[in-house]
Amino acid sequence: MHFSKLVVAASLALWSGSAAYADQSDRSAELLQELHDAEPVDAKRIERELSLMWRRSGSASMDLLLTRGQDALEAGEIDTAIGHFSALVDHAPDFAEGWHRRATAFYRQQEYGLAVADLGRTLTLNPDHFAALFGLAVILETLDQEEEAFGAYSRVLEVYPTHERAQEAVDRLRRTATGTSL
Repeated sequence: MHFSKLVVAASLALWSGSAAYADQSDRSAELLQELHDAEPVDAKRIERELSLMWRRSGSASMDLLLTRGQDALEAGEIDTAIGHFSALVDHAPDFAEGWHRRATAFYRQQEYGLAVADLGRTLTLNPDHFAALFGLAVILETLDQEEEAFGAYSRVLEVYPTHERAQEAVDRLRRTATGTSL
């Protein structure tokens, strides 16, 4: 089953490092450490700063594709958004945020296999991308893959311990687990 292979590949990305991750800027690494240690109010500020940093590709034209795709996504023009994000990942395949945004668009189309594949690529490029981890967890839970979802939500909390929605999901899955290893 092709979809199962995508889920396995994305799950493996949760636990593996990558060369792109090793090249992450010092500031990003500092912010991730601050996020890990922050109180909830400070964590929100750090989350925004990381998100802004991760949205910068280093190329004005690639940043424009990201902006156009995001604008289309927010306007509900999913096919247009996917077109912009696809052009972005074609031209900047090592830019994790392009893959993440396209995964979001695929999720909105309920194209879960495509979304999982793009989230796997995002996490290969940036294993600490907590928004991609959370998105993967949501999809896995939607597909009734609760143990895998629990693992992904738990990984979010390793990176971002005060992530409220991930903590709520972990608590919910623990409560609903009956006879499983959650």
